Amino acid sequence: MAKTINKIKKNGLILAIMLAATALIFSAPVIAEGENAEEAPAEEGGTTISISPVSNIISIEGNNTYEYSFKVTNGGNSEMKFEVYAAPYSYTLSEEDGEYKLGFSRENNYTQITRWITFAGTDGNYSEKPVFTAGPNESVEVKYRITTPESIPAGGQYAVLFAHTLSTSNMTGSGIKTEASPGLVVYARATGETIKTSEISNLKIEKTITNKKKETYNHINATAKIKNTGNVDLTAVGTMTVQGIFGRSYYETPAGTAAISVIPETELTLSDEWKETPYFGLFNVTWKVVTAGNTETITAVILIMPAPIIVLFLILLTFVTIGVIIRVKKRSARRARYDF
Repeated sequence: MAKTINKIKKNGLILAIMLAATALIFSAPVIAEGENAEEAPAEEGGTTISISPVSNIISIEGNNTYEYSFKVTNGGNSEMKFEVYAAPYSYTLSEEDGEYKLGFSRENNYTQITRWITFAGTDGNYSEKPVFTAGPNESVEVKYRITTPESIPAGGQYAVLFAHTLSTSNMTGSGIKTEASPGLVVYARATGETIKTSEISNLKIEKTITNKKKETYNHINATAKIKNTGNVDLTAVGTMTVQGIFGRSYYETPAGTAAISVIPETELTLSDEWKETPYFGLFNVTWKVVTAGNTETITAVILIMPAPIIVLFLILLTFVTIGVIIRVKKRSARRARYDF
């Protein structure tokens, strides 16, 4: 009788270990989209438009004038007409998914600089929305001026300067007008008290399964939410390290790749991904996020196993479970006979 109980305990322990392993394998993987769309050049007829530089980081004071310039290039083979203008650079919290979405219409205390920017037209006069013409493979220099009022708020000011193609009689082959609007982001910091604070939350390490070209790939992903609670833009940097159970290093985030700039009154997602994972392995993963003097770190153990092995494991687990149930029933039946 004691031997029977010991066997049942032994089989039960094996079953418990297998069930735990199965739970580890299937622990809420994130299903990603199969393919990422490639960015295509925006075109209008036989033209392509680009702007350089793509950002300008400056310091400003009240009651001053600052002058800068950028270039707009027509990379196509036909003449292009475009206009330039300034728009607010801000994020709005979406009610649909609770994420912050980048937009160029919402004004707040940190986008007042939009109203201080004018552009020099072809006649040399400054206005809010001048129009230019660029021939094939021609670059046009656009001068702009920032004129600050006597009193400006301390902290950051953010705007995007657009070069927007104007639709004419030119059409694409489908008969649809196409327009493009590359932009230059102005990051301005006004003199005064600088408050650089942030919140780091929702740190996660997950296994992502991607289906691509009828094949399944495993990736290890790390994410975090970064909220800017100060009055100037800040940079958040993440570092994900992956090691084997015996200490071998497999991956570390390349310097500067997992980094985002977050402007005030905004919360964005910082992420990194190890794409070239092996087909099988047990890994110790660390995700470290640093921003505005704050540091948060989490760790996780991730098991990667090919689908065929998972299927075989489940089959084996099923047979073991059935065997344990049959043995328990047989022992119970024998014990019932001996009781008589």
